[in-house]
Amino acid sequence: MALLSLKDIKIAFGGPELIEGVSLQIERRERICLVGRNGAGKSTLMKIISGEITPDAGEVINEQGLRIASLDQEVPQDLSGTVFEIVAAGLGNMVDLLTEYHSVSHRLSDGDEGAIDELERIQHQIESSGGWQIQQRVETVLTRLNLDPDAQVADLSGGFKRRVLLAKALVNEPDLLLLDEPTNHLDINSIGWLEEGLLEYSGSILFITHDRKFLQTLATRIIELDRGRLTDWDCDYSTYLTRRQAELDAEATHSALFDKKLSQEEAWIRQGIKARRTRNEGRVTALKEMRKERQARRTRTGSARMVMNEAEKSGKLVLETEGIGCIYEGRNYFRDFSTTIIRGDKIGIIGPNGSGKTTLLKMLLGLMEPHSGSVRRGTRIEVAYFDQHREQLNDEQSVMDNVADGSGYVTVNGKTRHIIGYLEDFLFPPERARSPVKVLSGGERNRALLARLFTKPSNVLVMDEPTNDLDTDTLELLEEMLMEYEGTVLLISHDREFLNNIATSTIVFEGDGVLKEYVGGYDDWLRQRQPLAPAPAEKAAKQKKPRPRQDRPRTLTFKENKELEALPALIETLEAEREELFGMLADPEFYQEDGGRVSDTKTRLEALEKEVTEAYTRWEFLESILNSQPA
Repeated sequence: MALLSLKDIKIAFGGPELIEGVSLQIERRERICLVGRNGAGKSTLMKIISGEITPDAGEVINEQGLRIASLDQEVPQDLSGTVFEIVAAGLGNMVDLLTEYHSVSHRLSDGDEGAIDELERIQHQIESSGGWQIQQRVETVLTRLNLDPDAQVADLSGGFKRRVLLAKALVNEPDLLLLDEPTNHLDINSIGWLEEGLLEYSGSILFITHDRKFLQTLATRIIELDRGRLTDWDCDYSTYLTRRQAELDAEATHSALFDKKLSQEEAWIRQGIKARRTRNEGRVTALKEMRKERQARRTRTGSARMVMNEAEKSGKLVLETEGIGCIYEGRNYFRDFSTTIIRGDKIGIIGPNGSGKTTLLKMLLGLMEPHSGSVRRGTRIEVAYFDQHREQLNDEQSVMDNVADGSGYVTVNGKTRHIIGYLEDFLFPPERARSPVKVLSGGERNRALLARLFTKPSNVLVMDEPTNDLDTDTLELLEEMLMEYEGTVLLISHDREFLNNIATSTIVFEGDGVLKEYVGGYDDWLRQRQPLAPAPAEKAAKQKKPRPRQDRPRTLTFKENKELEALPALIETLEAEREELFGMLADPEFYQEDGGRVSDTKTRLEALEKEVTEAYTRWEFLESILNSQPA
């Protein structure tokens, strides 16, 4: 028998059905990812499964005694108590004993000798009920998520509150664990630990995530909620992408043929009396059915069509640091860091939460002065800054007023557009564009900030955690835009795939005040760094595949695949230019012209020879990696 079954679930919130006729079975030890666009109803379906929401129709059937724990996307406003108390609350009846033990232990350590007898009593009760293993689970989860058990949750940032709720969901090891965007606000090390823990988890997991690497590592099955219906894909993420695209192509072909047939039948019926003869009544009836089918068809939500407002090019040098450092309240966040950033660089910044990544950005931008060393900034720099806390948005104002600063129009790359039309490109229908920001979901707030950001002319784009809450389609579009952006990008992100696809180099906080720079994205950093203790995600991968990491065949990153595709055309262009210059230098009349032009042509030809050689070398290198990949 399945752990949990949904049968013909339907729900609507005063409009068209958000979920219509969904059925699902969840078996033991499955790791299922629920995917779909923002607003498709994923979180609603999770809440139906957890019992928080009752569907309008259909049935939810649980195995007897089923234990379910969930992590919601939003943090409750009224969360209070210590971290230990909140996390231990996930243990049910044991929570009071463990909380009391924790409190009495503190009294004893503060010199209260009267607490000894009380502590012995509590210890005996915990021992008799097998509570020490549970206590150990609480402490292990708190340690792994870097949480202070005595901190007041109300005083924590939104990111740390979310960590506390994640710890609460994990600690009781339920039969079914529901996780809605569990990697949001976690740093890369914590995500790696979470991956490892969930890979070893003995229960079933249903999760929602935009983190593609997390999804690929974890999911054994994928279910997609699209236009109210659920499609089941019994495969990993990469296989799902291939199969889904084939299905969407088939659906588009079928719809086109159907629409063509409908159009022909509509033309026929307009011929008049001939269509209403008795012998054609069947055709008339069929046309009516086709009209009903076309009217009932729900089209996919359109893709965002974002355009970035680029300023004129900055100077070649964008930023240069010399021995900069930051010391705050006795802690050395980083020291003696020097780097040069030139126009077109796309720099990923990696490090644990609280390591100083945002502080480093502010020092680079001149919003803070370094405590040691110096920062030199280039000329003609125009910065657009995406703030991870979304503080640039006014919650009380509408989306359109936030984006256009109260105007009815925006100008992007010299073209003036009405704000409503512009926001539709960011998937805001007119009624949503007029809504106050405070009612938006996390993904909508992100899109609103991107819409505002992209109206500002820039040649330096600074993005602090831009991927939180974005659906995969919007995330991939943002990737494409950043890859094509001709300016400079400074990017803080915990999304490893996002870093792989965008970063030309990474600046990494390696602990003890050490900052190092590496060529390439996240996976390139893993290959180049010093062999320290393995990160949790690497350790989990080694457990699954005993072969040492260095013996695994090297694979091309997304960025390298794109580069490989472009290299033949680049080589052809370079060789054509080289042949043209050879022809010019072979013409005696060319030497009758300005001597400076002859010199410049020879210099360019020498540079071209070098560029062609480098392009061929790079092409052969990437081809060799591609050919060595397993089929």
